[in-house]
Amino acid sequence: MAAELRVEGKLPQLEGATEWLNSPPLTPSALRNKVVLVEFWTYTCVNWRRTLPYVRAWAAKYKSQGLVVIGVHTPEFSFERDLANVREFTRAFGIEYPVAVDTDYRIWRAFRNEYWPALYLADGQGRVRYHQFGEGNYQQTELAIQQLLSEAGHGDFSRDLVSPDARGLEVSADWRSLKSPETYTGYGLARGFASPGGAVVGRVHLYTAPPGLLLNEWALSGSWTVGKEAAVSNASGGRIAFRFHARDVNLVMAPPVGGAVPFQVLLDGKPPGGSHGTDVDEQGYGTLGEPATYQLIRALPVVDHEVEIEFTTAGVAIFDFTFG
Repeated sequence: MAAELRVEGKLPQLEGATEWLNSPPLTPSALRNKVVLVEFWTYTCVNWRRTLPYVRAWAAKYKSQGLVVIGVHTPEFSFERDLANVREFTRAFGIEYPVAVDTDYRIWRAFRNEYWPALYLADGQGRVRYHQFGEGNYQQTELAIQQLLSEAGHGDFSRDLVSPDARGLEVSADWRSLKSPETYTGYGLARGFASPGGAVVGRVHLYTAPPGLLLNEWALSGSWTVGKEAAVSNASGGRIAFRFHARDVNLVMAPPVGGAVPFQVLLDGKPPGGSHGTDVDEQGYGTLGEPATYQLIRALPVVDHEVEIEFTTAGVAIFDFTFG
């Protein structure tokens, strides 16, 4: 490992944070002689959620040995700029290490970062020696942590690697079977939209679904407005359908102003039964209570399926499908 951990540059300062959670602002002097792990995240990102069990475990195991873990929350969607939301999900996800709230992207730009998640590891001299973009390479990352701690004179730890107990959205994707990509519904990044006539951008429009969907196509039914960031329902009974090939279906969505609303999920036209995700029951019923990522389906065996979600209330915003 030693030959691989070459110097990649100096660890940028974190002075661009608009707020700090779980800690006072961490200055260069506070991080001197510490091994520092910085991970960029945003709370609806399922790819980051699947790394979280490892980062939590590393923070707990190596804190007494000189490792400082810092989460940098840089928002993707507009509602993720709300500090109250970031604070609530930091607590809900069991994140006890320091979090720098990077609402203005100043830390993101200082690192020249482009990814959620992105992990940077710096040695006791403040030099970036390792990075990981996206999920995976957990063994390699932990070995890098151990090496830099040893270089800094901290070697009194077990060399066994952590084995976190991931559940729900934190369970690793079934990569061998996954054939459906992340798919946004706002016109800024949308692809695969199959409602006849295409999207009518920025205006109320009555959509219908085609007779059938091809793999990785999606469609709207009912009255919707397709904005740059999200598709928003204008009346009760709005539906969105997606034909996918994956174990898990997750959906980033937000309720209308004024409170929680119910929704129902169907899998191939029927209640999902034992294939329901953690946020719906066997009949497919769930409650949209806050802007977040909801797991709708965990289906086995993994074959082509069609998922459909119906909303009984107007004002629901649909942002992004992800799969696992």
